[in-house]
Amino acid sequence: MSSETLDRGLILDAVRVTEAAAIASWALVGRGDEKAADQAAVDAMRNALNDLDISGVIVIGEGERDEAPMLYIGEEVGKGGPRVDIALDPLEGTTLTAKAMANALAVMAWAPAGTLLNAPDTYMDKIACGPGFPEGILDLDRSPADNVKALAEARGTTPDQITVCVLDRPRHADIIDSLRSVGARVYLITDGDVAGVINTADPETGVDLYIGQGGAPEGVLACAALKCVGGQFQGRLVFRNADERARGQRWGITDLDRKYDLKDIVRGDAIFAATGVTKGALLDGISFSGGFVHTHSLVMNSSTGTVREVRMRRPL
Repeated sequence: MSSETLDRGLILDAVRVTEAAAIASWALVGRGDEKAADQAAVDAMRNALNDLDISGVIVIGEGERDEAPMLYIGEEVGKGGPRVDIALDPLEGTTLTAKAMANALAVMAWAPAGTLLNAPDTYMDKIACGPGFPEGILDLDRSPADNVKALAEARGTTPDQITVCVLDRPRHADIIDSLRSVGARVYLITDGDVAGVINTADPETGVDLYIGQGGAPEGVLACAALKCVGGQFQGRLVFRNADERARGQRWGITDLDRKYDLKDIVRGDAIFAATGVTKGALLDGISFSGGFVHTHSLVMNSSTGTVREVRMRRPL
């Protein structure tokens, strides 16, 4: 599939898919039921995808076939047409949605078939920064403190001028301690590491670096966004037990300790789309007024470097 097809044929389709998931999950905002909110988003996203003229395969989803009815890895969607790989998270921030907290999103990326990382549903160690730094400046095998020092040196400043976004989890205590040991400012978030990674590419957020362990689906989605707007990313799949290692091997992953760069995860042009469910730093949430539903979305195209904000109003 050509870049031209990506741009002209699929940009608005991508937004329609994330809009559908966001609107469906909004009905569960503040209801305290994470599973119901996620299921509503999944059902709406699946229906929207199956209504499109594409031949899509989910390569990064919410689980594998035995976990259906979630959108599972290997699931085929669409009515037929251009062959695309799809990475998705119908509701990034299920807890945020259930508690009516900020920054819940419906997120999806797609690319020509065979160009997105195809991996089992596992965790991933991640490190990311925005554009403007020398290639290869990040390294997962260096300490967080040393990565901060490298960024500060490249920028011609000191580590205390670097802000790092980290998911607020007990498993990240050592990372946070390392960052603070060199004076870096740590910006903790409760959920939503796709938005956390994207923030590194937006100077207005003040975030310079993202470090931490989160879901592999979110890692691939974040890479697709960074590919569109610039930046660097490095990730390593985390296999916590023998079952997960066996799953990785079934997917053809022979080097379980491999470090993946952005170009390894997204090997071709990509489209990234996100629609806000609840209001956040990146996007406004769903709202209803005057007999209309209002959405706020972001869609990016790596082939052109285009970033569009899309506001939709539709009668109820």
